[in-house]
Amino acid sequence: MDLPGNITNGIGQPVRRKEDARLLTGRGSFADDVRLPEMVHAVIVRSPHAHTRVGSIEKAAALASPGVLAVLTGRDYVADGLAPIPHGAGLMSRPDVAVRVRGFEPIATRDYPMPSDRARFVGEPVAMVVAETVDQAKDAAELLEIAYEPLPAVVRAADAVKPGAPRLWDDAPDNLCVDIEVGDEAATAAAFQRAAHIVRLDTWVQRVTGVPMEPRTTTAEYDSATGHYTLYAGSGRGVAKLRLDLAQVLGVAAEQVRAWRRHGREFWHAKLLLSRVRPPRLGDTSGRPAFEMDVRAERDISQRLSGAGPIGRG
Repeated sequence: MDLPGNITNGIGQPVRRKEDARLLTGRGSFADDVRLPEMVHAVIVRSPHAHTRVGSIEKAAALASPGVLAVLTGRDYVADGLAPIPHGAGLMSRPDVAVRVRGFEPIATRDYPMPSDRARFVGEPVAMVVAETVDQAKDAAELLEIAYEPLPAVVRAADAVKPGAPRLWDDAPDNLCVDIEVGDEAATAAAFQRAAHIVRLDTWVQRVTGVPMEPRTTTAEYDSATGHYTLYAGSGRGVAKLRLDLAQVLGVAAEQVRAWRRHGREFWHAKLLLSRVRPPRLGDTSGRPAFEMDVRAERDISQRLSGAGPIGRG
């Protein structure tokens, strides 16, 4: 590819990286490097079931454990008046392709960082333990007594849309969130009629997950004097949308929320607001900064790339 003299980069041309020097010499700044005065540590307790009602959660033993400051659940979240996680539901396609909705309007479910009544995937958070140290929080988390009522579940999307499949969301009939079509139906049918051979096959996307160098990590603090929240995020595609979404969840003006992003990098599709909402509100409750980091196995189990919501069909 020949480039004009004033253009140094382009398709097929190498792009010199700017960040390597500080990363290779130990001058990078990752989410786990954030250490704030009097910081407390949060550990998430996750559902071992793919689909279950969450009954009573007995906190007494955990609260009596050394160093424990709080045990929070989805019911506490709702009682605190916090909003569901924002979803930007909408259809996107190439400019030259028209997407048409069939049957019903797209459905956006109401997701909460911790459900108050029902967990819908293995690893969904059901409680959070806060303590002076991460080890104290882990020890106390094992003392929680949670009354699970397992419900029917399926593990393949194709089975979830079969007649009689367990319904995951009450407002998503047949477990579908959208049904779309593209192209010219008549022309497509005519092309198949003219075809000398027709091949049919079933295929699916297996459960996969990104493996970032640093797992989901969040540090947050609340300034009671100004009413401002500050979030130090270890992943995500940027801080602008994160800041707006967090303000909406917390019920405050966007000007009251500040978001920082460090060098830690998850794959873009692994950014979940689920791990962003809890610590800022915790900082508001305890008056101290809060830190949360998923361990590798915990992150891989709870990653929702295979979906815990209704399915789109096209």
